[in-house]
Amino acid sequence: MLKLRIITALILLAVFLPAFFADSPEPLAWLTLVLIAAGAWEWGRLMGLAMAKSLAMGFTCVLFCLVSWKLFQLPQNMTPNWWAVVGAVWVLFGAWVLRAGVGGWDAVPVAWKLLGGTLALWLCWLAIFQSKRVGINFMLSIFVLVWIADIAAYFAGKAFGRRKLAPSLSPSKSWEGVWGGIMGVWLMALLWIVADQQALFDSPSIFSLLMAQGWLYFFVSITFLTAMSVVGDLVESMVKRHAGVKDSSQLLPGHGGVLDRVDALLPTLPLAMMLSQFVL
Repeated sequence: MLKLRIITALILLAVFLPAFFADSPEPLAWLTLVLIAAGAWEWGRLMGLAMAKSLAMGFTCVLFCLVSWKLFQLPQNMTPNWWAVVGAVWVLFGAWVLRAGVGGWDAVPVAWKLLGGTLALWLCWLAIFQSKRVGINFMLSIFVLVWIADIAAYFAGKAFGRRKLAPSLSPSKSWEGVWGGIMGVWLMALLWIVADQQALFDSPSIFSLLMAQGWLYFFVSITFLTAMSVVGDLVESMVKRHAGVKDSSQLLPGHGGVLDRVDALLPTLPLAMMLSQFVL
């Protein structure tokens, strides 16, 4: 299994790294559209849709992206108010999920679930495109925040985990893991700011932008983004538990499905854009 995970990861890196570092955001936009389509298809399957309807959902989500790309030309900085609304919805939805659990999710009409999944994937794609327009360093810093949060939480949970975070949704997660993830991101963010100060990159990272507003804004924002990455993970865990499956699909051998890899990014990317565009 480990060998398969490594091979899949290397293939994905070979495909996506050139697009990550391309001068134009278009190559990454097209590549991520493929992931968005796959994620929407997985969401449809998790909602109990047949294959044809799940494929139609993938097509619909891509259509959302293409229409917004064509109509609005996706200017470099969308208004902070736009991202503030998106951020508020994610926070309220995350709080409801943690409180309602699987039982509450079961009571939500399928049509609303399908709409919510489509919007979440579309907004994540918009945030990726927008962050790439700001700069490679800016976009990469958001992705790395999520990755470090997950890695640090895993090791902290293994070493110190005692108190379960949400046993009904994800039994393996602990409060100690969450705080380990937050401290890991704090440390990484401070190191990244030092690198930014050496003018090594094409744009400021999200960490430097947040630090420019003061230490309090920086630490509160970083903690908030890390916590919301956990919320994204828990939301997908709840959906999979409701559907009775371990992975969202087997599209990525050794890794599960696309949603398994991007769940933490779904809330974090739009919220990062919200926090950063107040100061861009």
